[in-house]
Amino acid sequence: MPNIKIFSGCSHLDLSQKVADRLGLELGKVVTKKFSNQETCVETGESLRGEDVYILQSGCGKINDSPMELLIMINACKIASARQVTAVIPCFPYAPQDKKDKSWAPISAKLVANMLSIAGADHIITMDLQASQIQGFFDIPVDNLYVEPTVLKWIRESISEWQNCTIVLPDAGRAKRWTFLFVYILS
Repeated sequence: MPNIKIFSGCSHLDLSQKVADRLGLELGKVVTKKFSNQETCVETGESLRGEDVYILQSGCGKINDSPMELLIMINACKIASARQVTAVIPCFPYAPQDKKDKSWAPISAKLVANMLSIAGADHIITMDLQASQIQGFFDIPVDNLYVEPTVLKWIRESISEWQNCTIVLPDAGRAKRWTFLFVYILS
């Protein structure tokens, strides 16, 4: 069985550490820095030849810096002869820009998908994509994990009168999905 290496981008070091601890692994050695012109530089501090590499980096926070850092990390791992690189992206950047809603509007989520593939990602794991059509933007495998079952379980176990609670959602698409789940859970 190939060795597994987990690397963290700067967006969620705490989450990456918790994942590594849960798996009984250490986070891989990586140095990320900015040059004076604000270009991102990433260097891996260990051999990756033949390794299965997982890079955890979310698309939140510094929304333009995080994806660029992830792209450079993916490319650095591929150049270092990693066997497979999986990008774990809990919050997919530019997901709301998943369709052409104006004449000259770009589909930026597709652009991000293309860049991840070109950088060398072999597999993407993400959560709660804005729209499931984003999975179709990729030519590589994508696992879109849904958070609703876990959140609903937490609500039932942590809120004594959960039947009387109200959940506020950011958009109509998610409201449809959550309504379906609530009907299923309550029936």
